[in-house]
Amino acid sequence: MSDSRSGTTPETTHSTAHPRFAEALTELGLTVEVRSFPEGTRTAAEAAAAVGCDLAQIVKSLIFTADREPVLVLVDGAARVDVERVRAELGATTVGRADAALVRETTGYAIGGVPPFGHRTRTRVLADRGLLAHDAVWAAAGTPHAVFRLAPSSLIEHARGRVVDVRERTA
Repeated sequence: MSDSRSGTTPETTHSTAHPRFAEALTELGLTVEVRSFPEGTRTAAEAAAAVGCDLAQIVKSLIFTADREPVLVLVDGAARVDVERVRAELGATTVGRADAALVRETTGYAIGGVPPFGHRTRTRVLADRGLLAHDAVWAAAGTPHAVFRLAPSSLIEHARGRVVDVRERTA
């Protein structure tokens, strides 16, 4: 099967997912197609180009710290997170982006491959309402080369996310 945008032939087996993420899929009873792209899907733009979808259909799984506690924020690939809105949603004093070491420590995955669930440590999860505007979204499958597709409501449910408005407002 050739991808229409990238012209490459992606791999489509579960073995392309990170083992921890594959285990999480099994534990959740989820069957999804994991697609792997050798050229990488590290950024939302790379993932959208590889898959052949709109940038907004890519889910970014971002770790922030709220009063020094990790929190996962799920937002579409075309959006930026408004840290002040995250702070207000959590009732936190301070909110900031987590560094690469904390992301790996918390999730078990490297930045660019963090999936929305299947993490090493359970955290609070905020899911931006904008994700629900799509029939299906694509998210990382635990590596910077693998993605999977799922209905956004199912993705948010399996991530145990709370639907909120945390994207930056556009003028």
